[in-house]
Amino acid sequence: MSEAGELRAAAQPGAGEVTATVIVNAPAAAVFAAFTAWERQSDWIPFTKVRVVEGNGGEGSLVEAVTAVGPAVLRDEMRVVRLDPPYEVRVVHCGRLLRGPGVLRCTPMGSDRTQVVWHEWFHLPGGVAGRVAWPLLWPGSKVSLTQALKKFARLVEAGQI
Repeated sequence: MSEAGELRAAAQPGAGEVTATVIVNAPAAAVFAAFTAWERQSDWIPFTKVRVVEGNGGEGSLVEAVTAVGPAVLRDEMRVVRLDPPYEVRVVHCGRLLRGPGVLRCTPMGSDRTQVVWHEWFHLPGGVAGRVAWPLLWPGSKVSLTQALKKFARLVEAGQI
């Protein structure tokens, strides 16, 4: 399959759905800019190093997030498919293991408050076994995503991102 075909296939929502929400006491433009400072995601996503491997971080760029806990390493490759500042970032996880669309939405709640909703629809690996295991894994995924967003909010509010 061509690279474009692979990306189209990965962009289809998967069954592994997870959402996290946080309110950030900062303007939407600041929140959006902080989220798209890709390398700075390493500051608030635990055990993870993020870098732009292709492009300038804008639409069409390839962003890599490598999470390492002990000997376990997970590489997440994301293609930035849409930036709509200061409201929305869309990516497609297009790596070997993590695949599926993701979106981060910034909704202004006045001039200095922003609601952030981060939503992912992962394709579950392992066929039937992956679908059976998802309900057991989902709570941990939601908690870790929520905790990361809370740390993100604290850093943005402190002007550190």
